Amino acid sequence: MSTTSSDSTPGTETPNQFALLKQRRFAPFFWTQFAGAANDNLFKFAFTVLVTYQLSVGWLPPAMAGMVIGALFILPFLLFSATSGQLSDKFEKAAMIRLVKNLEIGIMVVAAWAFLASNVLVLLLCVFLMGLHSTLFGPVKFAYLPQALNERELTGGNGMLEMGTFVAILLGNVIGGLLVSIPGIGHAVVAASCLALAVAGRVTAQFIPRAPATDPGLAINWNPVTETWRNLKLARSNTVVFRSMLGISWMWFFGAVFLSNFPSFAKDVLHGNEQVASLLLVLFSVGVGVGSLLCEKLSHRQVEIGLVPLGALGMTVFTVDLYFALQGLPPHAGYTLGAFVAQPAHWRVMADLLLLSLFAGLYSVPMYALIQLRSAPTHRARIIAANNILNALFMIASALMAGALLGAGFSISQIFLILGIANAVVALYIFLLVPEYLLRFIAWAASHLVYRLRVEGSERIPVDGPAVLVANHVSFIDAVLLMAVSPRPIRFLMDHRIFKTPVLGWIFRLAKCIPIAPRDQDPEAYQRAFDEAAKVLREGDLLGLFPEGGITRDGQLQPFKGGIMKILEQAEAEGQNVPVIPMALNNLWGSYFSRIEKDGAMTRPFRRGIFNRVGLNVGDAVPQSKVSPELLHTKVSALMVP
Repeated sequence: MSTTSSDSTPGTETPNQFALLKQRRFAPFFWTQFAGAANDNLFKFAFTVLVTYQLSVGWLPPAMAGMVIGALFILPFLLFSATSGQLSDKFEKAAMIRLVKNLEIGIMVVAAWAFLASNVLVLLLCVFLMGLHSTLFGPVKFAYLPQALNERELTGGNGMLEMGTFVAILLGNVIGGLLVSIPGIGHAVVAASCLALAVAGRVTAQFIPRAPATDPGLAINWNPVTETWRNLKLARSNTVVFRSMLGISWMWFFGAVFLSNFPSFAKDVLHGNEQVASLLLVLFSVGVGVGSLLCEKLSHRQVEIGLVPLGALGMTVFTVDLYFALQGLPPHAGYTLGAFVAQPAHWRVMADLLLLSLFAGLYSVPMYALIQLRSAPTHRARIIAANNILNALFMIASALMAGALLGAGFSISQIFLILGIANAVVALYIFLLVPEYLLRFIAWAASHLVYRLRVEGSERIPVDGPAVLVANHVSFIDAVLLMAVSPRPIRFLMDHRIFKTPVLGWIFRLAKCIPIAPRDQDPEAYQRAFDEAAKVLREGDLLGLFPEGGITRDGQLQPFKGGIMKILEQAEAEGQNVPVIPMALNNLWGSYFSRIEKDGAMTRPFRRGIFNRVGLNVGDAVPQSKVSPELLHTKVSALMVP
């Protein structure tokens, strides 16, 4: 994967996600997205306030205005996402973005007139057209990122984009409500602001670098029904990608329940005024933004889907706690913002809302990055379009569910409790269907909570194609730590006896590790292991080996066995060229999971305290033609820190 910017070359990367804002390949795109999201929400919220408080429209009751406007905005996602995905794959993406921004300016010219004329019908038409604008922009937005950023920047880039989107939503809602309420000139100011944001987005779009079409020969299918079905079938061909799409759609279901109920929640449950409702939106938006930004910090700068179970757990814990925090709140007639914040009983409510949204950010960003990374470039935009369709359906379902529960006599706080429990059930279902999420979470926890893992050279682990990773074998948890730093799954060839270890054996079976027994003990199992190893490389995946053949008992590097040569000879016979990546785990000896002559492994949990600092050094790839056990032993030994 290469970058597209004139100020960045393939293989280079920024030191952190914030540095992307200084680079042409990301900054103009970020601000274009920011302006568009802010404009969408400023326009929609100002219009909602207009028909709710300022105009009397007999055929559009104020209680229905927000729902009608929201439904009209979502409708184009259902009708045109499939077509927009095709267009994004077929045409150069920067040109597509500029075309969409030109459309936005045209829509805002019409909307500006409608605001000045207080023409509700035309404003409803503009809501639908702005939904179309967002529908066209969605697939190209998420398909652009993998072309502009390398794999180690993808999580940070998505985090920045998610943070920027929620900040833009927040600012758009707040500013839209304030501007439209200005006596005498509110409508004119809103009209001018919407038009100004549209022009600003078009100006920044002009500086977005070219991102070539990924499937220029694609024949457009203009039938949205058949194309939607085709896109969903395309997505389902990759199980991990499709289940990630369902996970993202569930997050939108989860978030939509909160966002749509904030006004009633603030008024009927918290007894607060409009400012309290705005505070809830601020807390939710800030939480998602902070969680999104934390993803890069917590992920070793890779696509770390191990954060997804952590995010799901936090979403459930703090949603359920929110229900209990709401029990027994003193009744009050209309808290102002200051009075609401001054009440200690409300601090727990605010903390729960902030934290559940923070964990929602941790949950969603890795899934978006995974879809971008694992989808074939030729139809990546169509996969994103299919995801947008699912998101819209799930958001509609959330509104129907919340409405049905309210109609059945459930309170808003009870709906939150049901949502928290449902989130746990859905998350467990997804993680059982796709064990990779759970495995990555275990690896992430081991490298952040059990140990403090410092990694040097992780960018040398290839992000695609077959490769063999070889490392010293110090402890029972070596494979788990290597999983934590790899950008994709590793299939390990491991001593069959380790599969009998409680808990770890279950983890390694879940990770599809390959058991191997000595040839003189079980020749069939021995050969079966090498056949499976050859299949791993044949399918273009990573194979992990510990060539010492067993865990060291004295902390020293043992001689390497020759099994790797048998694997590489088979690969060469099949016409493959498989690089070998030497790696060394450091400072693990003497920890809980390592063997020590006197105590044995896993006998004294705190023999070295907690949060032990350990390291992994990754060396340069060794070409297949130069590999020998002796050379690899020398390479790994050189990577070991005394």
